[in-house]
Amino acid sequence: MKIFITGGTGFIGSKLTNFLHSHGHEVVLLLRPSEARRHLGNGFAKVVGESTEPGPWQEAVCLCDAAINLAGRPIAGKWDKAAKEEIRSSRILTTKNLVDAIPSGSGFRLLSTSAVGYYGDGGEALLDESAPGGSDFLATVARDWETEAMRAADKGAAVAITRFAIVLGRDGGALLELEKVTRRFAAGPIGGGRQWFSWIHIEDLLRALLFLIENPKITGPVNLCSPFAVRQGDLASRLAQKLHRPALLPTPAFALRMVLGEFADTLLFSQRMVPKKLDSAGFAFLYPEMEQALDRIYR
Repeated sequence: MKIFITGGTGFIGSKLTNFLHSHGHEVVLLLRPSEARRHLGNGFAKVVGESTEPGPWQEAVCLCDAAINLAGRPIAGKWDKAAKEEIRSSRILTTKNLVDAIPSGSGFRLLSTSAVGYYGDGGEALLDESAPGGSDFLATVARDWETEAMRAADKGAAVAITRFAIVLGRDGGALLELEKVTRRFAAGPIGGGRQWFSWIHIEDLLRALLFLIENPKITGPVNLCSPFAVRQGDLASRLAQKLHRPALLPTPAFALRMVLGEFADTLLFSQRMVPKKLDSAGFAFLYPEMEQALDRIYR
């Protein structure tokens, strides 16, 4: 299968392109002009263009069988008005341009990323794909992002909305930031530490995306998460053990909000996702438990 990928140079995307290639798929990678020189070689077809703007890059989409849409500005950091607009526009505009390029009636397969932020603060509830969305900033962005992607279904495409939990891997993403805090001896619980933390090991994420590409009958929202969320305080304790550091200093919610502003809510919200659709389709996780995942990462 020939697969077009946006956002393919980041922590997840760079691993996904190699993973798909190793499983016999042909990858077409969209690169921004600033990235083109850094990604010469490596055996992938490349197209240069800005995903947030219409352009000649869209012609390459028509020559593919599927697309995986990963593009979006990272959300970490304090949000001002400009940052929030970039978080939103990088996702919505990229998805709009990608969907516009998909040929009608071609049987195209689209996987478009969303995130656990769709659910807002879920408290103690189990959040399968039918759970209602939240009303905060990230939840609103995710809802509009998903709506834009689902336009492709009107063109006859088989669309899966992949709601990512926090992705854990050794050399990037959220775990890298958590490691920095832990190594500074400040890795205690955030807030009360009782909030649920939904996660997935990077290898299981890649396998799940491949599974969905090859099973186009699975459509609509799909939670990409371990079956077993953990309490945030439990994660902090386990990570401290792996790094041989104490986890003694809790971070009060008010202090986190003072430093990070509105973004702090993404660390304080409780989100207990379950992968109902993947389970029903027979997908088998390699690392369903946090201890297994951390053992793999820090072996």
